[in-house]
Formats: sequence, C-alpha cells, structure tokens
Amino acid sequence: MAKKQPKLDANGYRKFGIRDSVAYAAGDLGCNMSFALKSTMAIFWTQFMKMDLWYALLLIIVQVWDAINDPLIGSIIDADRRKYKRNKFLAYIWAGSIGLIVGGACCFLPFPNAPTWAKFIIFIAGYVVWDAFYTVANVPYGSLLSLISNDVKDRASLSAWRSVGSIFGNMLPMVILPFIIYDKDNNLIGERVFIAALIMGILGFFCFQFMIKNTTIRVETNIELSEEAPKFNVFKAFANFIKNRPAVGATIAAMGMFIGMQGAATAVTVVFQSYFKNVQISGIIQLFAMIPIVLFTPLARKAVARFGKKELATFGSICSMAAGLGLFIVMPDNTGLDLILYVVFQLIFSLGLGIYSTVSWAMMGDAIDYNEWKTGTREEGTVYSLHSFFRKLAQGIGPSLVLVIMVAFGYVGANEGNQVWEVAVNMRYLVAATYMFSAILQFIGLGLVYNLDKKTLAKMNEELGRNTEEAQIEA
Repeated sequence: MAKKQPKLDANGYRKFGIRDSVAYAAGDLGCNMSFALKSTMAIFWTQFMKMDLWYALLLIIVQVWDAINDPLIGSIIDADRRKYKRNKFLAYIWAGSIGLIVGGACCFLPFPNAPTWAKFIIFIAGYVVWDAFYTVANVPYGSLLSLISNDVKDRASLSAWRSVGSIFGNMLPMVILPFIIYDKDNNLIGERVFIAALIMGILGFFCFQFMIKNTTIRVETNIELSEEAPKFNVFKAFANFIKNRPAVGATIAAMGMFIGMQGAATAVTVVFQSYFKNVQISGIIQLFAMIPIVLFTPLARKAVARFGKKELATFGSICSMAAGLGLFIVMPDNTGLDLILYVVFQLIFSLGLGIYSTVSWAMMGDAIDYNEWKTGTREEGTVYSLHSFFRKLAQGIGPSLVLVIMVAFGYVGANEGNQVWEVAVNMRYLVAATYMFSAILQFIGLGLVYNLDKKTLAKMNEELGRNTEEAQIEA
C-alpha cells in the first residue's frame, strides 16, 4: 500500500496543520523539562544546602553570565551564514538538547556538608553549564515561530500550543515532585531533586528530537555567502531592538510574568509549608489554577482573529491585576475559607496570565517582523536572544530580591518547613504583592508600550508581503 502523500501549499511545502502545532509544543515541553525545576532551586539552596542570603548573591552573580551568554549566542546564530541540511536553528536546537541531558542536574549537586567556598563553585559552575546549553536550544527555538508560518492565525496557533507544551512541562515538577522530594515534615530531600533533574533532562532530549523531526520551515531567509555581504553588527542590532516598541513591550510584559512566576515561587512554597502546613498539595492547587489556560488555548486562534493579540493580552493583564488585589484578602487564623479565597484568586490570576501566555510568542514573532518592517533586516536570533536575556534577568533578580525581602520578614532557611506563624503570614502577603507587581508590569508592557494593535499589524503584514513579492520579482 502506497504511503499517503501530504498536501502541499502553493510554495510546495507541507500544509500547516496540527502536526506543526504539536511538534512546536514538544519543543517547549523539552525546554521546560529542564527549566521547570528552577522554581525548586531557591528551596534547594536555602533549605538543603543552607546558603540563605548567599544564594541571593550567587543568583545575581550568574546574571552577569546571562548578560554575555544570551546576546552572544543570539548574535552568533544570526551571523552564522553556513548552509545546513534543513535549517540552522534546528541544528543549534539539536546541539543544545544534548547538553541539557545533564545540564539541569548540574544545578542540584547534593553536597550540603561542603565548605561555603565549594558551594560557591558548585552553584556557579553548574548554573553556567546549564544556562549555556539552555540558551543554545531555547533562543533558536523561540525564533522558529516566525519561520514555520507567516500567517497570523497559524502563529497564534503555534503560540497557543507552545503554552500547552509549557503547561505539560510544568506539570511533572509541579504536581508529582512535591510528593517525591519532600518528607512527611515538609522538608526537602536534596538527593531526590538531583535524580529527578537527570530523568527530566533525558525526557527533554526526546521531546526536542520529536520537534526537530516534525518541523517544516516555510518562511525562507536568504543566506548571503558573498564576501560583499554586510557584516553582522551586534551593537546596531541592539540599538534596533531598543527602537523596536513591540519587542520592548513584549519583553517588559514577559519580565513581569516571570517575576510573578519565579519571584514568588520560593515564598509560595513556604506558604504551603508553614501557613497551609501541607506542601504536597501545592502542586495540585497550582495545577488547578492552570485550568483557565487549558480552556482558553483551543479558543486562542479564533479569539486572535476577532480581537487581536495586543487587545487580548492587555485584557488578560487587567484580570491579573484584579486577582492580585484579591490575594491580599487574608482570613485570621488560616481558616478553610482562606484557602478557598486563595485558590479562587489564583484561578483569576491564571486566567489573565493564560490569555497573555497563549499569544505571547506570537507577539514576539510579530516583533521580529516589525524589526524587518522598520529596518529591513530580520535579526531573529538577536531580537529573540535579547528578549530572552531580559526574561532571564527577571528570573534571576526577581527571586533574589524576593528572597532578600523574605529574610527581612523573618524567613530562616535552616527552619525548613517550620517557619514561625508571623513569618508564614508575611509570606502570604509577599506572594500577593509579587503577583500584583507582576500584573502591573504586564499591563505597562502590553497596554502602553506594545504598539502592534490589530489594525497596525494588518498594515505591517500587508506591506511586508508586498516587499517580499517585489524581492521575488527582482530576483
């Protein structure tokens, strides 16, 4: 029996379909198999490795590496003019996926009795190894969205499915791991975190391989091999990024999102350890809060076509701000109603975050197009890597600042899951404040800075399409 041939589009490529969306989701699943454990890092290094404020200092130090790592690798990818069998982005993703098999585990080497100077080396070396391979895989992965399809609805579908991959990538550490890595007294078992990180690295590798095999590039980028071709200028590319309002707005929003997700993560764990006194249920409640994201994802494509990405995302940030206010409502003496209110406002916050997250990557794809529209060059790798750098800055500085505030409010890492009641209450308010600050940043980035509303986006796509046609005619 002859193998069924796929349907082709006008340019001879396989038509865009569910295979593309599922493959792209698998890529973010692979990323999150490595990245999701980062939310456990603060608890690991403060409670198991006994580093307390030293961890906040170390996290800021490694951001210096991030400052070099992300833009450097992004510029290397953009400047790479070699011809690859399929696509250079896919080639870099393959290389990064190899390193991530052990990269994540390097951040959780369990040596709690090592001297402080040795712990410094273990943390910095482990983080540098993990972050380098993560960037090699993640920067080109994010850039792929704008090359898989140039159709607005297709990109919305890819962005939504990427959120699905992210959700499932977070489910394993969020729901299953609390039952494995904490003992009956709500204390972390560090050795189990290390083993879990190794297993997740292997799972992530297979996810990346599935994505690479099933990805079709439909938006061709011209590779100039002539010696007369202009040399890539990273400083000019950075200046273009600063002038790129959609990229800056989307980056501010993403920084807000990660301050909320990563910054509050340590305080949330302490809330369930010492306030609700049941850390095992934390994953189940956070999974429950993801229900709005799951429900909205299938509707994203039609919603974008009707309302526009900027408009939807801005509405989402307003929902999150309302939920942030609600989280300040704390019942005295931790009644059952308190947990119910916490879950309800988490659901509302998640709804707002879900609306934004399902279109966030499509918005960055449009920002890359905007760079081409205004400057004549795409610079996918640099635009995305700078966006990734500022996201990582939020992921590093956010938890560091929150940890400093936690210590100022009485948190002691050596107490593990047994903080005094006043400290537990302070952590409850700190979570609410972090979420509120996160939502405000999202609103500023999406509502006030990002300028590609539905009308402007249509104009940009029309003009870019006309320019592409003219270039083809001239060729």
